[in-house]
Amino acid sequence: MVDITLLLDVNAREPLYCQLYQHIKNDIISGKLAAKTRLPSIRALSSHLHISRNTVELAYHQLIAEGYVQSRPRSGLFVIQLEHEKLPAPSPVRSKSFELSKHDRPVVQYDFRYGDVDVSHFPVSTWRKLSNQCLQPEEVELFSYGDSQGEYELRFEITKYLYHSRGVNCSPDQIIIGAGTQYLLGMLSQLVGANGRSIGMEEPGYNGVRAIFQHYGFNVHPIPLDQDGLNICKLYESKSKSVYITPSHQFPYGMVMPFAKRMQLLKWAKEQNGIIIEDDYDSEFRYVGKPIPSLQSLDPHQRTVYLGTFSKCLLPSLRIAYMVLPPTLLELYHKQDYQLYDQTVSRFHQKTLELFMRRGHWEAHIRKMRTVYHKKHSTLIATIHEVMGQHTTVIGQDAGLHILLRVHNGMNESELIHAAAKVGVKVYAVSPFWICPQQADTSMVQIGFGGLSIEDIVKGVHALQRAWISKYLL
Repeated sequence: MVDITLLLDVNAREPLYCQLYQHIKNDIISGKLAAKTRLPSIRALSSHLHISRNTVELAYHQLIAEGYVQSRPRSGLFVIQLEHEKLPAPSPVRSKSFELSKHDRPVVQYDFRYGDVDVSHFPVSTWRKLSNQCLQPEEVELFSYGDSQGEYELRFEITKYLYHSRGVNCSPDQIIIGAGTQYLLGMLSQLVGANGRSIGMEEPGYNGVRAIFQHYGFNVHPIPLDQDGLNICKLYESKSKSVYITPSHQFPYGMVMPFAKRMQLLKWAKEQNGIIIEDDYDSEFRYVGKPIPSLQSLDPHQRTVYLGTFSKCLLPSLRIAYMVLPPTLLELYHKQDYQLYDQTVSRFHQKTLELFMRRGHWEAHIRKMRTVYHKKHSTLIATIHEVMGQHTTVIGQDAGLHILLRVHNGMNESELIHAAAKVGVKVYAVSPFWICPQQADTSMVQIGFGGLSIEDIVKGVHALQRAWISKYLL
């Protein structure tokens, strides 16, 4: 239950119950009162605001009548889930201009956001069952602080999975679990010590990671891409001692670094006494060709840090990622007392995930999601080719949960996004992934497909065709 505090004007022409009703309504529309929030009882609110119960009751009845709250027998009044995109922002102005602004505001029907996952296939009942087991009296130790590196049993399961799926060679003691890749990269940045040092990074590359390195004092040196990934010669020229790379599915372009170039990169690390940070963020979803072993598995000199996450395969909100440290950095981790840091991931979530993996649910879930995403990926590509054909070029279509789409209609990135929004479709900019945005392709957008149904993917692409192509063919 939430407190509601406001100043009611007893001298206003508007009745007190209308003022109270309007205040609560505006808070619901703006999101200040979230869905499922329980409102104070009539008695409690009348006492809190020093107004009559009749005033509160009238306001509540109006909210119920307009569908903002619902009454549950013997439970109270609760805020109803609203589609906020379709609601006007609270405003005292009632005019034609207000109606026009509401009418002109595009409603997002198809959001091609990268990072969204298919929550409809998340095994809720299995996860709930395992989670409930973690709350049993015999699991009372989970109620206290855990291992700073993460629960040992979970690290053991991750070790087994990484070896069989990606060839990663490590022990549970080398694994650090943390609340997301960015958190772990922050820890790694402190571990290696920035102090103005240069770190190489793919250009373009993930801006969320770039920001982490910059915040910790690294000079981020952009390394251009060849058709098969990072330009190794330019990496040598940068004089960087560390490099961040996404070799199994380059972000955002999507190319896979071939075996020969991986060996060149490992040779660089040996010669420069450098560190390779390998982010294997979505390697489970590869649709063309055979899987290529991780860089870490090919590294005889143990110069590679391996990063992975459960966000793409399970749920982003679980915030569970992991980092595999090579022996030299693991020694620094213990020497610099990083084991004194408290673990950032709930022990209950860690234990649930450990049971999920140990009992075979994880492998089964990955197989199912690989099929689900492959169907969505195939539908997206086929529909683009069918309705937009030679007017577009698809980039990075062999793996992952997103593609880049170059549109040949003369529109720039901003114009493409704006035109898509007018037909209820949300696509995303690619230019932020460049350190030098002016070098970015001006006619390209990012399209993620993980969170949309197959039906919505088809409808969304057809809407994009109307926005980008149709009127240019007339």
